[in-house]
Amino acid sequence: MVRRAPTRSGGRTATARVTSGSSAHAVVLVWRDGQDGSDEREEHEERLSVAGNETVLAAAERAGVALPFGCRTGACATCTGQLLDGRIEHARPPRALKERHREAGYVLLCIAEPRSDCRIAVGADVQAELVSNPWR
Repeated sequence: MVRRAPTRSGGRTATARVTSGSSAHAVVLVWRDGQDGSDEREEHEERLSVAGNETVLAAAERAGVALPFGCRTGACATCTGQLLDGRIEHARPPRALKERHREAGYVLLCIAEPRSDCRIAVGADVQAELVSNPWR
């Protein structure tokens, strides 16, 4: 049975897919801070419970955790993260990731469904590793 739960984030409404009877996985999102120009990096973490067949982005929105996103279909790489530990499956082909990026552990959070407990690096630093940012 699939239940659709509306969620809100940043003025946009999304639908989180929650499947009854599926097991949830613990996902830790890790931001690598260091915006002050120093070589030292501090980490900030947020913990989520992600239901079976729910994307990391949908679970984050449900929990009130802001993550960047654009297309919600795996085409733009705005929601890029890097899998540090655990197992993720994409709900559809991650068109925005090249094969070498997938092999390096990059995932698209808008279509990433955890298959185990996970740790995922997120934030501007992770996205900048794949896409140049003219504002930095």
